[in-house]
Amino acid sequence: MIDYDKILSDKCKQIKPSGIRKFFDVAATMENVISLGVGEPDFQTPWNVRKAAISTLEKGKTKYTSNSGLIELRQTISDYVKKKTGVVYDPDHEVIITVGGSEGIDVAIRTLINPGDEVLVVEPCFVCYAPLVSIMGGVPVPLVTEEKDCFKLTAETLKSKITDKTKLLILPFPNNPTGAVMEKSDLEAVAQVLRDTDIMVLTDEIYSELTYGDEPHTSIIQLEGMAERTVYVNGFSKAYSMTGWRLGYLCAPRPIMEQMLKIHQYAIMCSPTVSQYAAVEALLNCEDDIAHMVREYNTRRRWLVTELNRLGLTCFEPKGAFYVFPCIKSTGLSSEEFCERLLYEYNVAVVPGNAFGDCGEGYIRISYAYSLKHIMEAVSRIEEFINSLKK
Repeated sequence: MIDYDKILSDKCKQIKPSGIRKFFDVAATMENVISLGVGEPDFQTPWNVRKAAISTLEKGKTKYTSNSGLIELRQTISDYVKKKTGVVYDPDHEVIITVGGSEGIDVAIRTLINPGDEVLVVEPCFVCYAPLVSIMGGVPVPLVTEEKDCFKLTAETLKSKITDKTKLLILPFPNNPTGAVMEKSDLEAVAQVLRDTDIMVLTDEIYSELTYGDEPHTSIIQLEGMAERTVYVNGFSKAYSMTGWRLGYLCAPRPIMEQMLKIHQYAIMCSPTVSQYAAVEALLNCEDDIAHMVREYNTRRRWLVTELNRLGLTCFEPKGAFYVFPCIKSTGLSSEEFCERLLYEYNVAVVPGNAFGDCGEGYIRISYAYSLKHIMEAVSRIEEFINSLKK
């Protein structure tokens, strides 16, 4: 009889499964469940993108691409990033097409982190960063953001956690799960702290097109001296509603990219060819589709924030992504208790805040990447649940 416990990697065994998927998987086995748990757009991939993919298949363009990806797509990405940020990346040597933004994050962390290196991770945050750092033998160091600061990273918090072992800052804005954004002045304060150090930045901007404030999204690579110390991650899943196409990209200075490419070569070979051709069309001709989705998300966002505050689940107004992060401390329940009872008693699935870091305790994440009708029914059930707690 094989003792699998002895065979398996100790680091792997120590990693907790995703707190997001836990509730989603349970909900999938139940009937009449309304799920507001997964960050997946409810819109179809734009038709012109699907049409481009169909044409690619019809023409038999299904072979491997170069490891870095189609040069046509890399050039289009370079042009897009220049248009959005003013920063120029060489499509031959400073852009790699990845299997979703998730692979890009993994490759960047594996390239930069040695055992014992400390990595500053803004929390609450998406669930993958700290586990990937730990797999490399790095030490995740939480940078706790607070509701009173609109869940932004402050220069003071950053300064307080820097040591001589600090190697990397992971900057995930617009943020999942809070919906927080960092405006230009916020990023400038962070950049000022970093300029006199050797600390690198991994900026995850997968939600960069989905913002709702008066100020347009700003990337830290736009600030003086920051592009040279930053790995930029983005992708197509969220803004273009292309989650299942599994396509993202990395932009970084050539010396870093040369090392990242080696990991990508051995782990992946190349990203899906059909998805790459479709992504060219997405970047060139989907601005109107994105604008439509943003208008719809904004309507849902405003309605949901108003309703949650009416119910006593205080919720600051998020300015990015498609999540709200209401506080449920007034109910007297923990995040896990709240979500479990809401699911089993009222058939609504949301995600406990502590799935995104210990500082998320007392909060829940609700995705509004669902129809307004869907959201309204879920809120009606949440109201029933809250009223039942008062009896």
